[in-house]
Amino acid sequence: MTSGEECWEENYASRGPLWGGAVHLLPDLPNRARVLELGCGNGKTLSAMRSRGWNVTGIDISPRALQLARHASPGEPEITLAVADIRQLPFCAGSFDAVCAFHVLGHISTLDRASALQEISRVTRAGGQVFFRDFSTRDFRYGQGKETGPGTFLRGNGIQTHYFTGREVVDLFTGFVAESTGTCSWLMRVKGMEYVRSEITGIFAKKS
Repeated sequence: MTSGEECWEENYASRGPLWGGAVHLLPDLPNRARVLELGCGNGKTLSAMRSRGWNVTGIDISPRALQLARHASPGEPEITLAVADIRQLPFCAGSFDAVCAFHVLGHISTLDRASALQEISRVTRAGGQVFFRDFSTRDFRYGQGKETGPGTFLRGNGIQTHYFTGREVVDLFTGFVAESTGTCSWLMRVKGMEYVRSEITGIFAKKS
């Protein structure tokens, strides 16, 4: 394992499910759509996706996360889970109608994001869509931790996070058609204090 993989394993082992809360902003896709979720973690969104009637595959680099995901989605035969690296996806070309990249590309390096985008493009069918969501530079955690690169910070849990601008996201998806991009912000209350959470969102279609 790389140090990044070890950090995810350690965090899931010590803290259990890292992600909870309501699932929101799922895409509008037809019944039986073949959907890949990158970095599915402890399975927060998998059951919600399956309830839409999609054929769902979830991958994560952390075996511990997938153990939690299986526990979170018992008796779901049409959810496939696999330990895999987004830089080298174990799927045939054009396997999926849609790929969901929710808070995963921000945890890898700039060079690795380029490799991941090549793989995402490869496994998405012509005309298929990629749904992106990751933290923006407006998020309250931007600037917290040790800066390891422009817009990228390493926090005490050992996990690196990049905070995107809208321009960066559009440039990242060169080779796709940008159907929509935007910023989604909301207030999070912690111990009586309000903090701004902010995400960049985007929908990108693979050119036919």
